[in-house]
Amino acid sequence: MFLTISTTGHPERPATDLGFLLHKHPEKAQAFSTSHGIAHVFYPEASEERCTAALLLEVDPVALVRRGRGKGRGGAPDAALAQYVNDRPYAASSLMSVAMSTVFKSALKGVCRALPERAQAPMPLRIEVPALPARGGAELVRKLFAPLGWTKVDAVAVPLDEEFPEWGDSRYVRVVLEGELRLADALRQLYVLLPVLDDAKHYWVAPDEVDKLLRAGEGWLAAHPEQKLITSRYLSRRWGLTRQAMQQLELVRLAESDDLDVDALDNAVDETADTEEKPVPLAEQRRAAILGALRAAGASRVLDLGCGQGQLVQALLKDPAFKEIVGVDVSVRALTIAARRLKLERMGERQADRVELLQGSLTYTDKRLKGYDAAVLSEVIEHLDLPRLPALEYAVFGAARPRTVLVTTPNVEYNVRWETLPAGHVRHGDHRFEWTRAEFRSWAAEVARRHGYRVAFVPVGTDDPEVGPPTQMAVFTRGTAEETTAATGTTATGATPTGTTATGATATTAEKEANAA
Repeated sequence: MFLTISTTGHPERPATDLGFLLHKHPEKAQAFSTSHGIAHVFYPEASEERCTAALLLEVDPVALVRRGRGKGRGGAPDAALAQYVNDRPYAASSLMSVAMSTVFKSALKGVCRALPERAQAPMPLRIEVPALPARGGAELVRKLFAPLGWTKVDAVAVPLDEEFPEWGDSRYVRVVLEGELRLADALRQLYVLLPVLDDAKHYWVAPDEVDKLLRAGEGWLAAHPEQKLITSRYLSRRWGLTRQAMQQLELVRLAESDDLDVDALDNAVDETADTEEKPVPLAEQRRAAILGALRAAGASRVLDLGCGQGQLVQALLKDPAFKEIVGVDVSVRALTIAARRLKLERMGERQADRVELLQGSLTYTDKRLKGYDAAVLSEVIEHLDLPRLPALEYAVFGAARPRTVLVTTPNVEYNVRWETLPAGHVRHGDHRFEWTRAEFRSWAAEVARRHGYRVAFVPVGTDDPEVGPPTQMAVFTRGTAEETTAATGTTATGATPTGTTATGATATTAEKEANAA
């Protein structure tokens, strides 16, 4: 990764003042350690008329792979070739932003004891980034930088292969910025916009990223026409954090327009007074119900099948009773987000030994999933087409055969209680179906009968007397009816209720479909 910062000057204000502002001597080549390699700072040219500082980030591919392991040190949890062959050592990204914050820390703050007035004054700047990944192309680069005071924003797409122009352009651009800006402002813009254009970060986005964004965006982000896109991408589309940042930026904009302090506007809440208690979100109630059922079943080694972004895995890790936790999902992107959420990169070895993230399809038998105490299918089955359910059924209940299986799914009867959900619509655009209580019980009872399980049903959320709970959970247990009742506190059944629209299949049919898949 490479970028250069150039300026021009004259005898009264020599260009070599850039060395003072960056706190890096023009006659020295310096190296700084980062978490993923070595950052080098050197000056290809340094005279009174023109001075150029170069930042070269030498990324260590081995360090990237070691930190990218799904178990213990991870960003990318899969074992795909992309771990070893990728653009990270070459294209400016969040790795470069972190290197800038390490190497040019004082310059980012606009601090220079030797030349304090120079640090606060605009200066002619030319910044070049030879290879910048831009999801949105050259046009997005211009949209992001042009409103920030640059007189020239030159973004040229890099072709996929110069020998074969018919292949078109890559997602990389060569960027040249020219204008009169404060050096600190230019560096802050790069710090934010490099990962925004890449639309990815190499580390987990925690709540403190909001403060980093607001600090780096001070003076320019609140009024930027692409503020929403910048905020969303910088915070990796974590909507809660994005909403928090947008609210803070709106306060900044209002304060600036009225020439007031932000604290003078944001004073409506008395911090010493009690605030109204918010209802517990259904997702939290669902995780609490799952954790309670797992503890009651005495499970120690747990599978989270269809783990998504790792919320349940994170909750399981907080309880030392669960000695081994495995999250499985078909989506590599979801597993990457899960690894960041769990902070596997910074996790201690003892804690890391308890968790593993695996890529796999739940409609295929997988020998890695055998021998566990319990498996959880939380809000998973409704994302499959009905003809695919027998394959999942055999893979989990017929092949993996954990002692306990928990299945949660929406109760379609409760949808009438959602004021914002139009009649006849499912709760999520990817849901292939949503079952009534009778339909779910019928399917669960048939699964239990075919594979030698007992099943009990537990309401999750407020159990409405007319339409039932918002989420329904089935607890499958290999054992007697008395054991199932003791584990769940509800009545177990192996009978088949009436009124179902679910697809039924014998164990032989399920096995054939799983093998055919």
